[in-house]
Amino acid sequence: MSLTVISSMATRQILAELGATYLQRHGCDVATTSIGGVEAVRRVSTGEAFDLVVLAQNAMSKLEVSGNLLPGSRAEFARSSVAVAIRSGEERPRIDDEQEVKETVLKARALAYSSGPSGDHLMRLVDRWGIAGSISQRLVQAPPGVPVGSLLARGEADLGFQQLSELLDIPGVEVLGLLPAAIQSETVFSVGICSRCGKLDEARELIGFLTSPETGAAKRRHGLEPV
Repeated sequence: MSLTVISSMATRQILAELGATYLQRHGCDVATTSIGGVEAVRRVSTGEAFDLVVLAQNAMSKLEVSGNLLPGSRAEFARSSVAVAIRSGEERPRIDDEQEVKETVLKARALAYSSGPSGDHLMRLVDRWGIAGSISQRLVQAPPGVPVGSLLARGEADLGFQQLSELLDIPGVEVLGLLPAAIQSETVFSVGICSRCGKLDEARELIGFLTSPETGAAKRRHGLEPV
């Protein structure tokens, strides 16, 4: 027995670990394709066959409205927060409050951000601070599916913002910490059954495992919080 899952990059590592655990315990292979969230929505919407999908709630809502997600099958999977990282070896700036984050952004030689929810949030902060014009030439957006950390590691940027789960364990990158609570933005990722799934009982069983309390420790190891 096997099930196919499509997800964004933010949940790639945790789904790989939980998929391996599920195979060991239940004998069901979980084949996960992790790509940029926009591309994941496109592939599901255009009819590509997957059993389950794991994406941010706003993307899941679009899939449900368009009829590509089985109504009532959605369940919250994990919460993700935005973190700040630097290239290893760079001086560690302070990011304890909003003003310090703003000053760090203004001083950055090149600032890397994602095409996903964390990037959207950063752009809202930049607009709120009124600094869009002064830093526009220093902004580097990672292509969909490409980790911001890889741009830092290659020296294409010295400061980066992305979901914590996507910044962990990348060689050449040092995570400073999460954005302060006053300017933090949490993204809730959900799991649901694709409307073309032909293994509904098995898909529901996998969702039960992915959202169970026993997966909490693994989620935290990968920079996520259980819901």
